[in-house]
Amino acid sequence: MKIGVQVGHVVAPGHDIQRQWTEQLAHFRACRDAGFDFVSWGHHWLIHPFQHFQPIPVLARFAAESGDMDLVTGVLLTPLLNPVQVAEDVATLDHICRGRLVFGIGLGYRPEEFEAAGSRMAERVPRFEEGLALMKRLWTDDEVTHQGRFYRVTGARPTARPYQTPWPRIWVAGMTEPAIKRAGRLGHPFYAIGTLGLEQLGHAMAVWRAALADAGHRVPSEIPVHREFYVAPTREEARAKARPAVEAKYKGYAEHGLPGVSGASGDVVERFMNDPFVIGSPDECLEKLARLRELGATHVALRLFWPDMTHAEALSMIELTASTLLPALHKL
Repeated sequence: MKIGVQVGHVVAPGHDIQRQWTEQLAHFRACRDAGFDFVSWGHHWLIHPFQHFQPIPVLARFAAESGDMDLVTGVLLTPLLNPVQVAEDVATLDHICRGRLVFGIGLGYRPEEFEAAGSRMAERVPRFEEGLALMKRLWTDDEVTHQGRFYRVTGARPTARPYQTPWPRIWVAGMTEPAIKRAGRLGHPFYAIGTLGLEQLGHAMAVWRAALADAGHRVPSEIPVHREFYVAPTREEARAKARPAVEAKYKGYAEHGLPGVSGASGDVVERFMNDPFVIGSPDECLEKLARLRELGATHVALRLFWPDMTHAEALSMIELTASTLLPALHKL
């Protein structure tokens, strides 16, 4: 199983933003040196109360010194963006990292982002599908004419094709059954976001596999899962340190309208800390991650960083994860 890291791009307000960047760059380097297989970076606009950098420029910077790590947009909210620009940006980034790019994509769930993009939440699914279809044509066809509901190009001759053929690996994120079915119908890996518990994840995998079969697609070789993560020498220490961080972060997510976390009450936080989040001693964390492999997961992205975590704490988490978990996880 390949283990990646979701670098802590969600940072509490008030942190010096240049220091934030230099620390995140240091975290990435520590993960690379520790032997993580990929690095993932998310995408949001106007995500107060958190501070957040954007994925394409960040991953391009990481590519300069990423070694053998894959780079993942985890995930790019494509309905907010012009697919022509995304197609050319992604093709460019794929060359910068010599084909080690994974194009993780999703719908988005925050109305304020769609307002800023000049569109509406109600349009996000058709924009997603039309935009992805246009991107694929721009990556493969010599000339493209597309007169769609949202996007139009006439006699376009693409000027940037990806390093990978026919296009970069694509992971389609989702939390709801329609999104899971959509990933299967399109023939792409379903990228399971980290609020799905084990039982829910098992059901989601079955739904996705059925949708793949119905559309005549084979099961892709990559099955990615995301997990919130906190490890400490003992279960008690891990839960005590994680609780305030989980409460702060998911209170913000609840205010943003993230499905499944409404209110982020004490009961919700406690449930999430038990399942699906991976929080505990190294042995406990290894047991939980091994269950993901039993469900078929080939790639797991761990979010090791939390709002208000210090630089030293983040580096300590990386070192503990690498020394106690990575060797065993790579054997799964």
